[in-house]
Amino acid sequence: MRAAALLLMTAAVGLSACGFTPLYAEGVAGTEVSRIAVNTPDDRLGYRLREQLEDALAVNRSAAPTRTLDIQVESARRPLGRRIDDTATRYELTVRAAWTLTSPGGGDPVGGVETATVTYAAADQPYAAIAAQQDGEDRAAADLARLLRIDILRALSSR
Repeated sequence: MRAAALLLMTAAVGLSACGFTPLYAEGVAGTEVSRIAVNTPDDRLGYRLREQLEDALAVNRSAAPTRTLDIQVESARRPLGRRIDDTATRYELTVRAAWTLTSPGGGDPVGGVETATVTYAAADQPYAAIAAQQDGEDRAAADLARLLRIDILRALSSR
């Protein structure tokens, strides 16, 4: 037990001496990220992405935003597998998000591109087909929100 405590203290001293700062430290994740205004396209996929991203960033709507995140979204759907009647059995949905994070006071904007790919089953019934496609969009938006959050945290922590 004593050896484990000594090892833990040695590791803590070593990390503090090298300038290590956790990615999720309060300075980045707590204040800067929660005050980002998110702008996405005005369609269903853009809305779902904005909703997922605001949740992932824990956006504080009562505080004035200090940065603006603009996102351009492109999606492509590709059929996978074929039935005997030449209809698709599955679809692959690829969603690409190009993002730019700007500060109202000026400075260089930060940006990047992330891509999420999901698949979903094709259904014969019209309602089931729409529900499957929307579920695929929701999963792609959730994946993109996680990827964008990591990119934003990385960009802000390097400044």
